Amino acid sequence: MTDLSSKTCVPCRGDTPPLEGAEIENLRRHVPEWEVIEEHHLKRSFRFKNFREALGFVDEVGALAEEQGHHPDITFGWGYAEVTVWTHKIDGLTESDFVFAAKVDLI
Repeated sequence: MTDLSSKTCVPCRGDTPPLEGAEIENLRRHVPEWEVIEEHHLKRSFRFKNFREALGFVDEVGALAEEQGHHPDITFGWGYAEVTVWTHKIDGLTESDFVFAAKVDLI
């Protein structure tokens, strides 16, 4: 499989079923730091030295989200950030969620 971080997120049209089982596991291997929650979303926590570093990371993730047209939920505060991603239109996971996660790993 091609390195996921080199792919581009593809907008979901809503007629694609969410990924399940082996499909998720095959993609998860490419983003081992991310947790798959109930085959519905991906989540990863990040640690930083202070608030400024966490905010800088969140800004970069936000810019990536705009560039890719794929928008995660982000929670952050002093020394931490948590990114949660899934495809809202189908209320589940698509390959684009894993692509986005792989791109976040490069930040």
